[in-house]
Amino acid sequence: MNTQLAGIDFSAPSHIVAPQLIGVTVLFNGVGGRIVEVEAYDREEPASHCYIGQTARNFSMFGPPARSYVYQSHGIHWCLNFVCREAGHGAGVLIRALEPVEGLDAMRARRGLDDERLLCAGPGRLCEALGVTREHNNLPLAKAPFKLIARDPVHRPEVLAGPRIGISKAVDLPWRFVLAGSRYLSKPMRGGHPV
Repeated sequence: MNTQLAGIDFSAPSHIVAPQLIGVTVLFNGVGGRIVEVEAYDREEPASHCYIGQTARNFSMFGPPARSYVYQSHGIHWCLNFVCREAGHGAGVLIRALEPVEGLDAMRARRGLDDERLLCAGPGRLCEALGVTREHNNLPLAKAPFKLIARDPVHRPEVLAGPRIGISKAVDLPWRFVLAGSRYLSKPMRGGHPV
């Protein structure tokens, strides 16, 4: 099985894949943008959904890499993750924010607002803007409705790393990665360090 997609080896650990996703364009049914914020999760750390082992909710994270893991947060918002590592391990990268590029009219209609900065600033907003729901769980990222486009190989983005957001365990891991200076982040990066 080919685990390479958009110039990234998704069989690598999630904290290695995550910063490489910054600047990659993700489209869902032709709607999407450049990834500007992600978080890495691995079954060996307690903030991960995989830490407790495989369940009916997280089974796709234990499947082959380069697939989607979509879950509902707080019974309200859908969240999109990209599965990493070898099948059976349990790891992924949460896509937290995009810079909207394609299909802005569709995003605005789904989100009910005009402010481009807020269309995909946060994992729940992002899924609502793209139309991602649980029915899109465990799909290959290499096929429609997904399309990943490699980032510009010449102009490498400046990526910062820092603590993840909204967790109470493994808070010391600097596994949140953002595009430095982006106005599309879900929250500003405080005290991040260059990757």
